[in-house]
Amino acid sequence: MARTTTRTRTSTRTRAAFAPRGGRLAGAALALFVTAGLTSCSAAKAEQSAPAVTRFTQNGVTVTLAVAGWKDDKGSLKATFTPTEAGYHLYSTDLPADGVEGVGRPTSVTVAGGLSADGPASVDAEVLRINLPGVESKVPVYPDGPVTLTLPVRAEGEGGASTGTAKALISYASCNAEEGCNIPVLDRPVILNVTGKTLTFP
Repeated sequence: MARTTTRTRTSTRTRAAFAPRGGRLAGAALALFVTAGLTSCSAAKAEQSAPAVTRFTQNGVTVTLAVAGWKDDKGSLKATFTPTEAGYHLYSTDLPADGVEGVGRPTSVTVAGGLSADGPASVDAEVLRINLPGVESKVPVYPDGPVTLTLPVRAEGEGGASTGTAKALISYASCNAEEGCNIPVLDRPVILNVTGKTLTFP
């Protein structure tokens, strides 16, 4: 009888020793699952809220293009034009397409493809009308330095159903009243990926 009791106690201790270990493994697995789920959700939220930005430099100006306030199928494109040298200005959006007496080109952002304009563009700078050498008429320009143009846009299709690519077409010219002008940039394309829920750059 004593031997039987000893085996029973040993068997009980063995089961007790292994039982908590299985519980710890299950708890660890559950914790990893929850952590992975939270990380995935956080990453998705961060991706949705992160602004889409791209930039390029050409002919004396750095252009930074960003998506702002995108919700459902609408938002804005913000283009900041920054001359790479001090003393250079950009021309008004109201300048004729071929300039004034051939001088200057308007600052503009237009869209095509899966996007359309949802209102007129606005600019964060006042317009100055200045005299330039060799030009009889005053020319509308912005003050020297960076200028930001904001264009409201929406995804094409009913309810923003369009998916695929779109183009932002960027035009500008920078000038210095004493040193002259850089070669204009006309309709430089910038590609965007567009759906009703997101608008991003490749």
